[in-house]
Amino acid sequence: MTEFWLISAPGEKTCLQTWDKMMAATTRTNNLSLNHKFNIPDLKVGTLDVLVGLSDELAKLDSFVESVVKKVSHYMADVLEDSRDKVQENLLANGVDLLTYITRFQWDMAKYPIKQSLKNISEIISKQVTQIDNDLKTRASAYNSLKGNLQNLERKNAGSLLTRSLADIVKKEDFVLNSEYLITLLVVVPTTSYADWQKTYETLAEMVVPRSSNLLFEDNDSGLFSVTLFMKAIDDFKHKARENKFIVRDFQYNEEEMKADKEEMTRLSTDKKKQFGPLVRWLKVNFSEAFIAWIHIKALRVFVESVLRYGLPVNFQAMLLQPNKKTMKKLREVLNELYKHLDSSAAAIIDSAMDIPGLNLSQQEYYPYVYYKIDCNLLDHKV
Repeated sequence: MTEFWLISAPGEKTCLQTWDKMMAATTRTNNLSLNHKFNIPDLKVGTLDVLVGLSDELAKLDSFVESVVKKVSHYMADVLEDSRDKVQENLLANGVDLLTYITRFQWDMAKYPIKQSLKNISEIISKQVTQIDNDLKTRASAYNSLKGNLQNLERKNAGSLLTRSLADIVKKEDFVLNSEYLITLLVVVPTTSYADWQKTYETLAEMVVPRSSNLLFEDNDSGLFSVTLFMKAIDDFKHKARENKFIVRDFQYNEEEMKADKEEMTRLSTDKKKQFGPLVRWLKVNFSEAFIAWIHIKALRVFVESVLRYGLPVNFQAMLLQPNKKTMKKLREVLNELYKHLDSSAAAIIDSAMDIPGLNLSQQEYYPYVYYKIDCNLLDHKV
């Protein structure tokens, strides 16, 4: 399970007692979840008014930062072209896998100094993640444009003979060039009609040069034939050819244009390779930064809600539960039973969204204990 429940409950005589009670209820008899203490440092509380306002701001910031974390991880999957194992290898936080980072969470004092007010810390995170989001848009746009141009050229060099580029198929010697009267046309003939072509091409129009047709290339469905005729017969020949399901390609042999196309393909391919390494490195570093910021937001939310719900002095235990998929409903019931004394109205209306006057919890789910979900399965959800 990549889903975690980050909860908090008020300290009994000590916070250790709160932890022991929760452990006894969830693991000692029925193994409902794997539990870890979640360490939140002594943050500056500030005034009640600030906390109430911050509660709502942090909910919005949580959604925003989560969306950036998912955008970066999805773009990583795009760039690595969905080599899923390779993507997971690169989605690390502080050099460790996400589950390890969350279960051993330590507040980053250097990035988010706890001497700052809660509002300042949330603003530092907001600024940092907004910058990542903006940079991602710029980098993704440049790389996508390059990738798109390359794919368009590759598409031109593949696919049906009716549409694909012929630059890498034909040679100079296949054409009559620089003639005042003669021209070489290229005709796509279905494989099943080769015999018909050979029988009829000389009679499709007047002035077709006899025995001038050669098969230059074929794929599974059709072949590309050359045929030489007088220029004045072109329209008549095209019309009759179409009646016989032979398609004349609109193509003029131009060595310089073909060379430019090949050079453009090489340039785009080289540029894509050059950008690939630095882009993946940037995504790795900034995924880690965004994910770390996201878990610090969760810690801030637990702190703020715990103070608002359980009062001062600050005395609560934050706990990280990793539920077993099969017993999630049972775990919810056990936690409800354990903490229903904290808020009887919530216990009575479990699983329904509730509005607490003055507390803009902005949560879909409300329980008698503080609760936030963290889902580390970032690749299965579309952004």
